[in-house]
Amino acid sequence: MIPSASAMTFAQPRSFSQAWKATDHYFRQTLRDQQVVGGALLFLEKGKVIGHSYVGMADLAPPRAVDAQTIFHWASITKTFTAIALMQLRDRGRLSLDDPLTKYLPELRRVHNPFGSMDDLTLKMALSHSAGFRDPTWPWGGDQPWHPFEPTEWSQLVAMFPYTEILVAPGTRFSYSNPAIIFLGQIIAQLSGDPFEVYMDKNVLKPLGMYHSYYDTTPYHLLRYRANNYTVRDGQPHANGIDFDTGITASNGGLNAPLDDMVKYLNFLTGQPTEYEILKRASLEELWQVQHPIEEVEGVRSSVALSFFVEAFDGMEVIGHTGTQKAFYSFFYVHPTSGTACLGITNTDGDGTDPEQLRRDISHYVFQHLFRLYS
Repeated sequence: MIPSASAMTFAQPRSFSQAWKATDHYFRQTLRDQQVVGGALLFLEKGKVIGHSYVGMADLAPPRAVDAQTIFHWASITKTFTAIALMQLRDRGRLSLDDPLTKYLPELRRVHNPFGSMDDLTLKMALSHSAGFRDPTWPWGGDQPWHPFEPTEWSQLVAMFPYTEILVAPGTRFSYSNPAIIFLGQIIAQLSGDPFEVYMDKNVLKPLGMYHSYYDTTPYHLLRYRANNYTVRDGQPHANGIDFDTGITASNGGLNAPLDDMVKYLNFLTGQPTEYEILKRASLEELWQVQHPIEEVEGVRSSVALSFFVEAFDGMEVIGHTGTQKAFYSFFYVHPTSGTACLGITNTDGDGTDPEQLRRDISHYVFQHLFRLYS
């Protein structure tokens, strides 16, 4: 186990250059110690990447090093894109965040709710992970190579509704739920008339200039940029395969994008000018308003907003999200006041690695040694 970033003692850096040099060393050494095949860490200020570390390999066979064009899988960071799409429809008058989910998805009335009516669960509760739905999408199976990675059709989820119950009193506290965001993806598709992935490409990805980003399986012309992911067994990394289909759960965790495209997304979040208006700034900031507290770990206090999370430390607050799927572990955080942002990802789990703790340590190190320079 590597020591947590908050447990280590460092001289307070006097400049970003000094701070980044230490951060780059820490990141590279940590990935080596944890047997990580490949990863990347970037720091941005006012639209420019002012620090970047590309470490190791995107793929081992054939060998390809990680670089700015490497396409990673971003897992649950996808949820923040879904929230932006939902707010676009809200701003166009197509929905209200206070609408009940059952207004658009009456099938949800088949779910058992020991706390009251299913009509009491709102879109806002789903966005803030406080509607009370379970965490996993698929509560059984998935342990055979012939099983689908995730449910492929909406009808499969609907068939589970009579065997599903609300676990937490709706609106009372944070309870992370993947299905809740899938429901929002269905609403986006229903109101727009486009499949979810098509709506996102037309209304979010392309307007942001994220031309090499996509959901699920990789287009042939982009395969040479796609990162693999690895599980270490008996000291050796074993590839899990480049592509996997997130099926009906695409709105929850289906996004693949190169680092360069994710920089465009972070620039949008930090308020840098875009050619097209993706979302009104006030609506974006509405997504960042704290809804429920979560926990405090290593001096960092976490709260859930609307599909984004707020991390508070040393009098600062940053907004972001993490992602975990297959062996991809990612995070991003933005500090809108200073126009700064950080993006990190690794592609390895298994023996000798603790990727959840690794991600926490790296992000907390960034909080203390980079974002703190802007407090």
